[in-house]
Amino acid sequence: MHAGNKLVVAVIFFAAAALFTWQLMRPAPQEPGRFNDIGGDPVAGEAVFWAAGCASCHKAPGAEGEDALVLTGGQRLETPFGTFVVPNISTDPDAGIGRWNLEMFADAVTLGVSPRGEHYYPAFPYTSYALMTDTDVADLFAYMTTLPASKAENGVHELKFPYTFRPGLGLWKRVNGDPRFQGPKGTPEVERGRYLAEALAHCAECHTPRDFMGRLEKDVWMAGAPNPTGTGRIPNITPGTLRWTRGDIAYYLETGFTPDFDSAGGHMASVITNMQKLTAEDREAIAAYLMQLPSLP
Repeated sequence: MHAGNKLVVAVIFFAAAALFTWQLMRPAPQEPGRFNDIGGDPVAGEAVFWAAGCASCHKAPGAEGEDALVLTGGQRLETPFGTFVVPNISTDPDAGIGRWNLEMFADAVTLGVSPRGEHYYPAFPYTSYALMTDTDVADLFAYMTTLPASKAENGVHELKFPYTFRPGLGLWKRVNGDPRFQGPKGTPEVERGRYLAEALAHCAECHTPRDFMGRLEKDVWMAGAPNPTGTGRIPNITPGTLRWTRGDIAYYLETGFTPDFDSAGGHMASVITNMQKLTAEDREAIAAYLMQLPSLP
């Protein structure tokens, strides 16, 4: 083959490869019109808000009580990939999400895609929220539009290379695969607990270890993981290892007190604050789900 023809073939090949790679990395929003016929209920959305732990991450550092409902952001999440700075998701139209509609919100929460068409980093647990029902997404958005606004400016993530290359998250999402429930099916109560634990409360995001790419190692589901901050370890919460009864788990989620007369600390204390706002039936459902998990060392 003539040298000029070889060059043309090479250029075409690399252009095609670049186009294919770009297609793989490109953010994919929701199907148009998916939420057209869904009206959000802010009263129901408040329960989703607490179950999903939105305030735990998005409140200002140290905020408590009513101040925790001002989703000003600013908390710093230390991880092996660098430090993520939690954004402002208050109703402010400039600093927060006050200009968003339901479709934009659903893209962000369940697909990790911003209104500007960029990938969000999975420090935002959209891979768990992807399991949410459309109704819960709409209800959550309706409730969040009732919360106070904050003009606090968003911080900048402090990440290591190559994690600063945000388009690469498109490939990460594809490698991560389609989200699906991991726990076993069971009674309606167990399945309600599975939905609460896996989709809303995203328990696995902390309690399941990750591989070098940051993907959850699903063959050791809920079996504990290194603390992202590098201090201590997130515990194994599968049966046998945990050695708690169903009643112990439900009581812990309500009060923060363990059967060993200890109490929840660190980020788990915020989780308990959220769980206290759920119904007793939902806390029991989470306990029932955990008791049905395979026991792992």
